[in-house]
Amino acid sequence: MNARTSVPPLWQTAPLGVRSGWVSTHGPCSVHLPGGYFRSVAMFRLQGSKVLAVDMTGDAVKAKNGSMVAYDGQMAFKKLSGGGEGLRGMVTRRLTGEQMTVMEVKGHGTCWFADRASEINLVGLRGDKLCVEAGNLLATDAGLRTGTTFTGLRGASQGNGLFTTTVEGHGQAAILSDGPAVVLRVSPQYPLIVDPGAYVAHQGNVRQSFQSGVTFRTLLGEGGGEAFQIRFEGDGLVYVQPSERNTIAGDV
Repeated sequence: MNARTSVPPLWQTAPLGVRSGWVSTHGPCSVHLPGGYFRSVAMFRLQGSKVLAVDMTGDAVKAKNGSMVAYDGQMAFKKLSGGGEGLRGMVTRRLTGEQMTVMEVKGHGTCWFADRASEINLVGLRGDKLCVEAGNLLATDAGLRTGTTFTGLRGASQGNGLFTTTVEGHGQAAILSDGPAVVLRVSPQYPLIVDPGAYVAHQGNVRQSFQSGVTFRTLLGEGGGEAFQIRFEGDGLVYVQPSERNTIAGDV
């Protein structure tokens, strides 16, 4: 019997305050860093499933450019180059094609974000890495580091570039999906196979490989329609959406 279960979103399960380094979506918000230090961060919370509210007390967040829908209090907005990674990030993203336009929002009050009525999912990071397409990244705690990594055939199968965006550190990120995302756990005992069009993001110590379902029956038009898949192994989480994008793999 397969023991895999979906993982409840953080905003449904997090206790008050901070536990094991996760950032709570309720109550006082800080991040427990290695060495026993704490860093005050903006507080992420969902209002409904399609609006992200971020409470700030002088701290900052990085968000998708143009995603602010309302705010109260005093806020300052600044467009960041290279996905907020400076000159090196700008050059890297232009070379890799993984473009990401973000802004820094800083101040005192609450700022609300949304993007084309997409579903929003909160991701807590405890020093691990999140891999997500730039278009699916809505906002991050300003203390999180972003970059790019090579995806190879997985990116090509989705119709995206060969690189994807990474988010690392201690804090929270908000990612977008077409419909409510399902969070599935990957373990050494239970690898996970995902359709490229349904993939949104993954985090943790996860290895991915590209596998083909193309057979002679596929070439005759009698296949199941899932020509290529992504195989995940290791220990971590994979986020999938209920609506599949049009992909190169789906056209085979």
